[in-house]
Amino acid sequence: MKTFRSMADFANHLTALAAEAPAVTHHVAEKGAELIQKIAKSEIAHYQPAVGPFARWEELAAETEFDKIRKGYPVDAPLLRNGQMRDSIETTVIGNEAAVGSNDQKMVWHELGTLRIPPRAVLGPAAIRAGKDIQARFGRTVAAWLAGRSWRNPRLK
Repeated sequence: MKTFRSMADFANHLTALAAEAPAVTHHVAEKGAELIQKIAKSEIAHYQPAVGPFARWEELAAETEFDKIRKGYPVDAPLLRNGQMRDSIETTVIGNEAAVGSNDQKMVWHELGTLRIPPRAVLGPAAIRAGKDIQARFGRTVAAWLAGRSWRNPRLK
């Protein structure tokens, strides 16, 4: 535990914390977004169970699988054809806000479903699955930062 010899030392510590706060919050947002991105990319090509408000992924229709066979794509691998949609998942971090998403219109169709395609949400479930790890990292980072220790890759003592 950090101790202070005087109120002035404590005030200086608080001033240093305030100056460093934007870097700390940016770091936490960036690491959280990276984890969500990693999980989202890993979920493609694997049937997913229900999580939170998101339904489990339905089996691919036989005609979809036959089409994938004809075109040389992997079978029994939902949402995976050539990897382009998976690889389009990116992160953007500005300040302490992060976004994980894709500019591929097919991702929207699969995430929300269409009249002909059942929803196979990727991004929302990935955020839920990452939640506990993100919370733990946030807690470790803030605890290390407040204690005046290295917060970029904190470990609890």
